[in-house]
Amino acid sequence: MFLQIENFLTADEVQSVRELARQAKFIEGRRSNPHNLTKDSLIVDPSDPVGQKASQIALGALQRSEEARNFVFPKRVAVPSLCRYSTGMKYGPHIDAAYLPLGPEPLRSDVSCTMWISNPADYEGGDLVSHLGSEIVRIKGKPGSAIFYPSTTVHQVVPVSSGERLVIITFIESQIPDQLQRDMLYALGEVRALEALKMDWRNRTQLDYVIANLHRMWSS
Repeated sequence: MFLQIENFLTADEVQSVRELARQAKFIEGRRSNPHNLTKDSLIVDPSDPVGQKASQIALGALQRSEEARNFVFPKRVAVPSLCRYSTGMKYGPHIDAAYLPLGPEPLRSDVSCTMWISNPADYEGGDLVSHLGSEIVRIKGKPGSAIFYPSTTVHQVVPVSSGERLVIITFIESQIPDQLQRDMLYALGEVRALEALKMDWRNRTQLDYVIANLHRMWSS
């Protein structure tokens, strides 16, 4: 299951990130995945204070988005990174690493997130392409939008043929490691949000009972 959120970042935040990107120090993207020969992009230097300001903006958006929290059940979040794709750059089909070496305990990547900063009218190509069995899904978000998807998904960034693609990416360790269980809890939460006020209080309490105890049972 994918979740796309429009206006995940405000217009002011998008503009701030663009200005920070013009000042930030970028390094070769393959430093974060040196064994993938298909990766051709730039990422902000993790030690760059300017890039860290952009990361904080993205983290703030994650913290305030109830919709995102209800979808991913976040336990730990990797520091978001600015990524730049200039003309000719791409990232071939891949699956995100199972664990990221962050701190004393590696972070398990359960859910991946891309936040769009560039206007899609300003560059050609650069679509985020997900391979779902025999189906191919192409996504090119508006500035400020974000997409959350299972890190187990085979996906790629097709070559940018002109212009520049600027995004922020991050990876989330969920309280619910199992993707199907996470999807079911999200679906139950959506039913509660849409229907709870119409329910008899006993039924509403029973629904809350199921959701809360499945959350406890399935949490890592």
